[in-house]
Amino acid sequence: MKFKLFQDFKDFAVKGNMIDIAIGVIIGTAFNKVVNVLVKEVLMPPLSYLTDGANWENRKVILREAILVDGGANTEEIAIGYGKLFEASVDFLIISFTVFMVVKLMNKIKKKAEDPKNETVATPKNIELMNKTNELLEKQNEFLIKLLSKEK
Repeated sequence: MKFKLFQDFKDFAVKGNMIDIAIGVIIGTAFNKVVNVLVKEVLMPPLSYLTDGANWENRKVILREAILVDGGANTEEIAIGYGKLFEASVDFLIISFTVFMVVKLMNKIKKKAEDPKNETVATPKNIELMNKTNELLEKQNEFLIKLLSKEK
């Protein structure tokens, strides 16, 4: 059992899956920083300007004010902080739209690369082989149809 698990992990790592995941995590982390700056430094200031300088991160609905007692004991404020939710929603929208556009671009490139008739992009070997096999099968079918039609 141990050896099979080790072999499965080795296959996983050698096939590139682990490397692909690591690259995705690294790029995702860097992309997260870009999105945070975009939201906090580019998008939120105009929104704050439109709302007379309100800082969206600190927006909240106070349910109970903080109460200070003479002896130093206090009761903390209870509030619903919707400003952080708003910023997180803007982050999500930007990230999801960007990922959508990247996937759309990658699908377009992949479709172009897998088209055996497209001479501008090198077609992967497996697609070329499948295309040649398909052409041979079509020729074989044409030959068989001609042969069978002569026999009748």
